[in-house]
Amino acid sequence: MSKFDKAKVEIVNEKTLSDQWTRLSSFDIDYTDSTGETHRVKREIYHRTPAACILLYDPKRETVILVRQFRLPAHLTGFPAWMIEVPAGLLDGDHPEEAIRREAMEETGFRVRDVHFLFKAFTSAGAVTEIIHFFAAVVDTTDRIGNGGGLADEHEDIEVLEVKLVDAMAMIEAGEIYDAKTIMLLQWAMLNRAGLK
Repeated sequence: MSKFDKAKVEIVNEKTLSDQWTRLSSFDIDYTDSTGETHRVKREIYHRTPAACILLYDPKRETVILVRQFRLPAHLTGFPAWMIEVPAGLLDGDHPEEAIRREAMEETGFRVRDVHFLFKAFTSAGAVTEIIHFFAAVVDTTDRIGNGGGLADEHEDIEVLEVKLVDAMAMIEAGEIYDAKTIMLLQWAMLNRAGLK
């Protein structure tokens, strides 16, 4: 039995603060904690739809396919604004595997054959509802059938990078890769690369 078996949450009020690219809400909740005491708590929640990301790994070359693109939050917090990441995107109503095949092609130009589902995770559960589906796929140079770079009508301006896996790990330590989903997938690859063939 967990001490949180007594805890409970009641939503008292929800107010939409913004509803543009996605919705931002303010919540008043009554949170009854593990000791049975109830507190009125305010939270702001960003309602993001589900997403998917993928590690594209070439075992012959021991490389990963990454992308670099502009991210405003990085810019606003003093990090380099053009972040290096694994290909990713919103599901847009598609099954996660279909969505990540689409996103990989749009962003990198790589056709993805065998997609392996790994796990799902929240990356900022304190304030964002987005859950990300993590995938991996083996690729080689013959799988690149397009230029990638993203969709012009979505104003995507994406650079495609091919990096040795060991170099990508060094880029994490050097602070050049600081995207959570990318770090998670690169670390997964280091632990499982013998099985990625």
